[in-house]
Amino acid sequence: MKFYLFTLLLIAGYAKAQETPTVKWATQETFFEDLTGKDLPDFKGQTTSKKTFGKADLKNQIVVINFWFEKCPPCLAEMPELNKLATEYRKKGIRFIGITHDTPMRTKLFQKRNGYQYEIVSLTQDEIRKLNINHGFPSNILVGRDGKIIYATANISFTDTTYKAKSVLFEQKLRTEVDKNSISFRNIPKK
Repeated sequence: MKFYLFTLLLIAGYAKAQETPTVKWATQETFFEDLTGKDLPDFKGQTTSKKTFGKADLKNQIVVINFWFEKCPPCLAEMPELNKLATEYRKKGIRFIGITHDTPMRTKLFQKRNGYQYEIVSLTQDEIRKLNINHGFPSNILVGRDGKIIYATANISFTDTTYKAKSVLFEQKLRTEVDKNSISFRNIPKK
């Protein structure tokens, strides 16, 4: 009798578990997916020339933000590919910002030595953490003209098969945003 009662309880428990909604475990991917459509948080930092720079300086611009720091090997590995993106899309009016916790002086020297083509903004580690839009280093965030996050991903690489698909998607979303904004500017009636 105990065996039958135990079996019945086990079956009832299994059936109840099947009715429970699937749990979405937090991963880097789910973190980035949850950013889509959210406003870019406000921030203030310093450029390599020690000028104040913040979210207000990006108003009405399409922006690619790269979170990195000097002693981060994956950050350094993706920089040549990021520079190619910057070279291609800067001509189309896209702003490229690198956010780091390294000091403005260190980043200025780093930029000079390594040719990193993004504008660099230094924030403290705590300020970067409070933004809550990067999930490790490197992180890459695409922000639309409306200030909303369009897409976020970790490493950018068009050659490493681990990151290629997401990098291609990142560029497709960037290209779509550029094209969408080009069309809207062409449709503005002339006075």
